[in-house]
Amino acid sequence: MSEADDATAQAVESWPRTIQANLHRFYERIILPAMKGAPVHPKLMTGEAPTMDEFLDRAAAQVDNYTANEANKVYALVLIALFERYLRLWAAQILAGTGVKTRYGDLIALIDAVAEKAGIDLVGHDLRATLQEALIVGNAVRHGEGSSLDKVRTSAAHLIDRSKRDYIDLIAQETPDSEWLCIRPRDIERYVAAMIRFWGLADKLPMAVTSYTLNG
Repeated sequence: MSEADDATAQAVESWPRTIQANLHRFYERIILPAMKGAPVHPKLMTGEAPTMDEFLDRAAAQVDNYTANEANKVYALVLIALFERYLRLWAAQILAGTGVKTRYGDLIALIDAVAEKAGIDLVGHDLRATLQEALIVGNAVRHGEGSSLDKVRTSAAHLIDRSKRDYIDLIAQETPDSEWLCIRPRDIERYVAAMIRFWGLADKLPMAVTSYTLNG
């Protein structure tokens, strides 16, 4: 191996730590403060209001929760997009010459291939299901009704629950499930924790961070 190749290999070896830090900073500096700053009401009141002021307060609360949920769906989409971009970048290096498609193709299959190469037990570390959920949620947010939403109905039906009293779709009561997809801060935390732990487990340098605790 030439000196240039050796330097490249050393740089690639450090990528998981840099990527992990990038995701951590983006979540805790951008997403988390935004979620904390969004007004959310634990229960929405419906039915006939006794006064006009009460009616307007109820309407405002519905708008608050709807807006916060729209933001949370966008955060899920952004996180999985960042994760995918970073993963394909790293995979192109560590899977070069293996025949695995890294520039395009099924993301879950690529996650599995990278995990195998990096020696990460996705199931044993309870990561695969959460990463897959983040992916199908992101796709459902982007496309609405379709195959990804079907997968959400099958594997994460709790994210589409019209009986919950903290969300009302502002478009209409009879809209499809894509408009009733509810992503809460705890879901975003699960997704980012899985991503951060994945890159920590991919990090083979000393003092790798393989756990995640919410800061604040």
